[in-house]
Amino acid sequence: MDWNQLAQLLFPTIDKTPADYEALYPARDLKDGARVTRFAPSPTGFLHFGNLFTCLVSYKTAKCTDGVFYVRVEDTDQKRKVDGAIEVMLKGLSVYGIVPDEGVIGENEETGAYGPYYQSARKEIYQAFAKSLVEQGLAYPCFMTAEELDEIRAAQENESIKGIWGKWAKHRDLSFEEIAARIAAGEAWTLRLKSPGTPEGKCYFDDMIKGKIEMPENLQDVVLLKSDGIPTYHFAHAVDDHLMRTTHVVRGDEWISSAPIHLQLFKLLGFKAPKYAHVAPIMKEENGGKRKLSKRKDPEAAVTYYAEEGFPSESVNEYILTLANSNFEDWRRMNADEPLEKFPFNLKKMSVSGALFDMVKLTDVSKNVICKMPAEKVFALSYEWAKEYHPALAALYEQDTARATAILNIDRENKKPRKDIAKWSDIPAYLSYMYDETFIPCYDLTGNATPALAVKVLEKYIDIVNLADSKEEWFERIKGMCESVGCTPNVKEYKQNPAAFDGHVGDVSTVIRVALTGRTNTPDLYEITRLLGETTVKARLAAALAHYKEEN
Repeated sequence: MDWNQLAQLLFPTIDKTPADYEALYPARDLKDGARVTRFAPSPTGFLHFGNLFTCLVSYKTAKCTDGVFYVRVEDTDQKRKVDGAIEVMLKGLSVYGIVPDEGVIGENEETGAYGPYYQSARKEIYQAFAKSLVEQGLAYPCFMTAEELDEIRAAQENESIKGIWGKWAKHRDLSFEEIAARIAAGEAWTLRLKSPGTPEGKCYFDDMIKGKIEMPENLQDVVLLKSDGIPTYHFAHAVDDHLMRTTHVVRGDEWISSAPIHLQLFKLLGFKAPKYAHVAPIMKEENGGKRKLSKRKDPEAAVTYYAEEGFPSESVNEYILTLANSNFEDWRRMNADEPLEKFPFNLKKMSVSGALFDMVKLTDVSKNVICKMPAEKVFALSYEWAKEYHPALAALYEQDTARATAILNIDRENKKPRKDIAKWSDIPAYLSYMYDETFIPCYDLTGNATPALAVKVLEKYIDIVNLADSKEEWFERIKGMCESVGCTPNVKEYKQNPAAFDGHVGDVSTVIRVALTGRTNTPDLYEITRLLGETTVKARLAAALAHYKEEN
């Protein structure tokens, strides 16, 4: 076989060589140890939490080494393409601080010296490398029809090794004349790899997360180019990762089974293979067992869920790092106020078996993140969220933005800030009692606070409450009225002789708190009283007094 003659027959219009593209896309000028990683989505528009997780790992891998993170769109399967999908995915990533250094940065918009970054625009590049493989006798045209392939699949049902190899590779050794005649007759063909693998051969590689892996080497004559000249994923990714000078590929561990094909392709193409880091899927507990986080079953599988619920991006990123690196939480305890960018992310600290998604843990992490935010930031972020997802909250904010910020600041700027808010969707309920439009009275009492005590407390307090008081003056007023309602201003004294009193100052405060907020547990009552305003305070105290009188 004259392989050069065959290559020219198959690719008569391809005049560039691999050497031309090597010159066009030279090695990157980066410092030693800098890693080049990528996110390579299909344009379907759905961004799974697992995609975000893997993408953040890839991004951190590059950024921790002063490397490059780029986006390449794998759109060779045009049937799966969804209009606007790339814009949606890029926006979804940018929310979490993942912005590519190069590659696709918008719908049909890209930047960087290693493009095109849409695979659909790289057809001639793939064909140049395919032509080179044919010239070396490493690839051949296959004319098998869909029916023939179905017959082979059926015949191999009980075979341990499936696919086109050995006796099944019917067209591996066709003569040039037979090939030329079939092409002249208009028969469709795909280009297959002429795999040098053997049944006894082994493939070895050192995975950055899972360690040393040994597998049978690839035997299959996999398809490199489909009948329309478009490459398969296997072939395209090998050419692209080489020419874009990718050093580390972070991907789901479902791709481990394809690693022998990919490593074989890199070797036959004369490329240095990138390092692979195969990430285990995000798992979820169910009925005592574990399963993958499911797009169909779990709303939290969609990255849009976190925006809709109002989890700040900082919270989600913080939580992802607790899943991604086993040492992150220890680092955070030692570096409570450091930005996430300072964390020394390490692929080798990732779970081999898969991280477990835990909504309770995410909620706790988010409470810790939000409680450290200044009120101005909480207001700004929650207002942006409310404008899109909760117009009623936005309208309340807009009545008086300074007051809304002050409400959010209650018990925030102290050594132990409250952790009532885990996500912005918690805020409407959290501050509902601060607005007459959303206040729902509830007069249930706790402790020693009975309706009878409530009547006595409210009859006194409604006449002495003064919003001009300092906090100390306000609390002294409450303590000062204790004896007149049968209570002690000293909790310790009450505990020593409870039978002597109807309650203590805490019970008196509970009555006032419930009257003003409908709750027994709230942030600082003095600040609440001050921000409610005199008209609202007097009205609520009067309504509560009437209720308890009726109850008695």
